[in-house]
Amino acid sequence: MLDRVASRLAVAALRLPRARTRRITVRRDIALRVRDGVILRTDHYAPDLPDAPTMLIRTPYGRGGPMRLLCRLAAEQGFHVVIQSCRGTDGSGGTFDPFVHEREDGLDTLDWLRRQRWWSGAFGMFGASYQGFVQWALAADAGEELRAMVAVATASTTRDSTYAGESFALDTVLTWVELLQAQTVPWLARQWELKRGQPRLAAALSHLPLVEADRVATGVTVPFFQQWLRHHTPQADYWRSRVFDDRLHLVQAPVAMVSGWHDIFLPAQLRDYAALRALGARPRLIIGPWTHGSPGLFIAALREGLDWLGTHLPTTATAQPTPPADGPVRIHVGGDGGGWRDLPDWPPPAQATRWYLHPQSALRTAAPVPSPPDGFWYDPADPTPSLGGPLLVAQRSGPVDNRPVEARPDVLTWTSESLTGPLEVIGPVQADIHVRSDLEHFDVFVRLCDVDRRGRSWNICDGLVRIDPRRFRVDGSGAVAVTVPMWPVAHRFAAGHRLRLQLSGGAHPRYVRNPGTGEPLGTAITLRGGFREILHDPERPSAVVLPVVHSGSQLAPS
Repeated sequence: MLDRVASRLAVAALRLPRARTRRITVRRDIALRVRDGVILRTDHYAPDLPDAPTMLIRTPYGRGGPMRLLCRLAAEQGFHVVIQSCRGTDGSGGTFDPFVHEREDGLDTLDWLRRQRWWSGAFGMFGASYQGFVQWALAADAGEELRAMVAVATASTTRDSTYAGESFALDTVLTWVELLQAQTVPWLARQWELKRGQPRLAAALSHLPLVEADRVATGVTVPFFQQWLRHHTPQADYWRSRVFDDRLHLVQAPVAMVSGWHDIFLPAQLRDYAALRALGARPRLIIGPWTHGSPGLFIAALREGLDWLGTHLPTTATAQPTPPADGPVRIHVGGDGGGWRDLPDWPPPAQATRWYLHPQSALRTAAPVPSPPDGFWYDPADPTPSLGGPLLVAQRSGPVDNRPVEARPDVLTWTSESLTGPLEVIGPVQADIHVRSDLEHFDVFVRLCDVDRRGRSWNICDGLVRIDPRRFRVDGSGAVAVTVPMWPVAHRFAAGHRLRLQLSGGAHPRYVRNPGTGEPLGTAITLRGGFREILHDPERPSAVVLPVVHSGSQLAPS
């Protein structure tokens, strides 16, 4: 009864389509046995409708709570909803080892679906974050029975996101480790830890060496965390069987992608979009003003997902999919005068415009002039803190006022004059920075901010690159030319606002601090500070490259 009341309230609050049926039969804790004998616990929500297609969700985050409501809502829309706990989680047997068993377990689950009397011969997949990775693990081998996918805040590979810029996404990875381990402790103990502000996790994020950080955070050693610390180089064989981007060409199902501008996987998800487009596919792409775990992302994903699956999963074998009413790409442009836009593709046509670093902390489109470099000292014992941006925890993510971190002596900024008119930038962003360091091993963190009329500096996008002498060459002046890929952007800088480029030696704990010694990632304990110089003369023109969208472009308000 409570489930029915909750679903009625959710339909009204979320403005979902009217339920096709309220008669849902639920079977819980089904013992689904896979090829190696492991039991995967599975729930089935069955609508009282003939020829209903199936929605499959495979998850390591449990089948209760919000997922229980989501499954009922989807079943009321006319889907057999099958939700399964990945091995080693929420009652399923075996050991959870990220990405290792998802293809085989997914195929065995599909084989089980085919043997059910209610199976219609068609299914779709839905899920966010890791629930999306498991979709990509199965999609290439699912064949024609897979009619649609809804991949939310996810990508076909996590390797590049884990080691963004060849650093290590410490906050995301260790917070995820703690989250998974927390599912094994009693509910009251977990609530007490959250109320205390998770002091064990906070201590772990600052702990060295990193090989001990998982035990500090959770009380146990987590095998996959240890492996990720060991196998962090681009050539590591470990990741080759744990990524699925090399099989995108085998995916036949239409894909809907939903993400946010401050999502941790956005760059990787857009690479998936570009790869599918290059193969001739027409994926649906929605990017909103959301972070990885924000309620807005969940609501949008539910609406878009149900619509996409309903479009591509006909209720009878003879029915034909209905073409979507909206365009293929829908994005939210941030800032004053922004809003939702429909685009024919991503990225839209734009003019790559360089904003150069100038003396006296000025940021201009004019060519650079002869000038001495600007410098700062980076001390990994007191690392430059991260503030907002793409993080796993929604409450700490997204745009925040950056003035506290910009006041630090280890952060340099360059700011434009007040804009006389609005400036709209939509697309990929990168910074080309020339830096000289007295250490061979260091990081370059770059962030673009929107400074409003009150002087508040709001982060828009950023990126980090780890400098290793084996990958970067020093020129005759001792400088290294570094291209920093930044998060893609869709933002409108209002008249009277200013652009600001922020540059530092790190953003901890979002990225692990660079010890400056070249020691291995997991065992480094020696911290060595060093001086950095940012060069911005005509021979070494440091700049940020922005995709400026001019009036008369193909952007159409919707």
